[in-house]
Amino acid sequence: MDTQSDNSWIGRRSLLGALPLATALGACRPDAPPAAEAHGKGVERPAQGVVESVGERQPGVDHPAQPQTHAVVSVYDLPLRDGVARVAARMGRTVLELTENPGGFLGVELGDLTVTVGLGPRLVGSAGQALSGGLELPAFARERRTARAWGGDLLVQVCASDPVVAALADTRLAASLAAEGASGRWSQAGFRPPGGGPVRNLLGFPDGIENPGTRTELDHEVWLDGPGPFGGGTIAVVRRLRIDVNGFLAQSRTRQEEAIGRRKADGAPLSGGDGRARLDLSAKTPRGRYLVPAMAHARRANPNATGSGRMLRRGYSYRNGPDDQGLLFVSFQRALRTFVATQRRLDDGDDLMRFVTATASAAFFVPPAFSAEWPLGERVLGERG
Repeated sequence: MDTQSDNSWIGRRSLLGALPLATALGACRPDAPPAAEAHGKGVERPAQGVVESVGERQPGVDHPAQPQTHAVVSVYDLPLRDGVARVAARMGRTVLELTENPGGFLGVELGDLTVTVGLGPRLVGSAGQALSGGLELPAFARERRTARAWGGDLLVQVCASDPVVAALADTRLAASLAAEGASGRWSQAGFRPPGGGPVRNLLGFPDGIENPGTRTELDHEVWLDGPGPFGGGTIAVVRRLRIDVNGFLAQSRTRQEEAIGRRKADGAPLSGGDGRARLDLSAKTPRGRYLVPAMAHARRANPNATGSGRMLRRGYSYRNGPDDQGLLFVSFQRALRTFVATQRRLDDGDDLMRFVTATASAAFFVPPAFSAEWPLGERVLGERG
């Protein structure tokens, strides 16, 4: 839901703010050393049952490999009067303090909880840094823009298999940020079915099929490399997409499948094969008609059609009521152009997008994992807090 511009939003959400939490801030390369160790420092192992902090990369991007079943995405504005680096460092320290207790609280087991933090374009720009391709999203078609639901300084993504854990974690972090003078822009809880691989969305179709999955693909498509300040990070795009679910489902099943470009039963492409088959954009009927229609979503969003890279999509369904439900879209990519080129092609013509309206949108740089010795965003923001 859209939020007010003052701290009352955080205050209302912090009724359980006295409850601490434990989470893992880390990365996802099992063959890489812990971030602090990579800088010549020692690092303690995380508590059993918590997603481990391994390497330089934050969890919640491609680790764990299968997204947890519940998430809360929250976007904030931060005061910059004390210096952006110091504000971010204090925020990072708050998160780290919450992770030092290895056990659950009040009988709540924390399980696979992860917290992923991103920095918005104002924070990155105020530090005099320039990320290739930038972080400012252009305007797209079918957007319902409000000042509080577009852009933002800080992304906090909380994921867990237990919805209570996710809610408590988000509540606790909101209270900590309120103490720093942060104001909430918008927040949205989401859910997805359990199980490995693609899962069904509110339209009844398997989603997340065309995702990079191997280490080589992820390194090439998702993670920024090199020794510069952005190495070891990635770019996150978050959007709340309201979908006219009733309108879409009112169509015949055949028309639904033509709009998506896949079979509803198993997600198999209309070009042939089973649910594991790759989409064949050139496949035609004997009469020369494309098997995957020209305006099918699977065709329009395909990287071979957009000329862009691939994005790692880890989205969640959401439902605030019968008239406000849809997709909490979350994608990670090494260049903002990957998302922008894809969305522009969808705007040019896509049979699914006529049922979709964006009600919130922003892009963030997700820095490497941080520690007590290496503050949140230290390589990008410069001075220590």
